[in-house]
Amino acid sequence: MLSIINTTKNTVIAQKARIADTFFSRMVGLLNRSSLLKDEALIITCCQSIHMFFMRFAIDAIFVDKNNCVVGIVKGIKPFRLSRIFFRSSYVVETPEGIIVQTETSLGDKIEIK
Repeated sequence: MLSIINTTKNTVIAQKARIADTFFSRMVGLLNRSSLLKDEALIITCCQSIHMFFMRFAIDAIFVDKNNCVVGIVKGIKPFRLSRIFFRSSYVVETPEGIIVQTETSLGDKIEIK
């Protein structure tokens, strides 16, 4: 398991993160889940936008560029919605709804994955 830290704000985004970096794992994403626990997250590589088709719960999404800088934030995206496209994004961190506010994550913050 990986940890995701907002080093700018010195807050923990997730303590139990996993990476979706294959075609199949990226396609499935969180579709096989009914929820995310408070300390869980999914990192989807090569991702500039997300869809919530067939999802069962809302999430927060943090879009991050190749320099681990936050370039996009989507709070509480609900099932059957689409995010906008963040062209500078290299990956997205999907977290339980409310984590962006709780960790005070904002544009320009630096993210570290351990």
